[in-house]
Amino acid sequence: MFLNELFDMEAKSDEFHPDAWGFHLILDCKNCDKAVVTNREAVSNFITQLVKEVGMKAHGPLQIEHFPNRDPGKDGFSCVQLIETSSITGHFVDKSGDAYIDIFTCKEFSVDKALEYVKAQLNPVSMKINYLTRTA
Repeated sequence: MFLNELFDMEAKSDEFHPDAWGFHLILDCKNCDKAVVTNREAVSNFITQLVKEVGMKAHGPLQIEHFPNRDPGKDGFSCVQLIETSSITGHFVDKSGDAYIDIFTCKEFSVDKALEYVKAQLNPVSMKINYLTRTA
């Protein structure tokens, strides 16, 4: 079951986290649509649209590379999109279809929108969700 189905969860710096410097959404997505996670163009489109879905602005081009891994079964795409307020990263595993996505920003964003978009585009069997407020 997805966390946003259990709780009404929104990132609100002023209302719920007055001392927060930033917000960090960490998603571990199990067994996603392999047609997406194994395709460079699809991964690129996914990340580019994710930036827009959470109300961020890209800073520079998406960096995306396919890495063979020394551990069998861990090959896949890794990408970094700098945004004006920090970064969005993704790691996608060819063999399992798993995806690991981090959104880190000092700007408020809708966690629900991010989760809905990821579920709709990647269609994971399950998703582990961690949400942190960051402050030194």
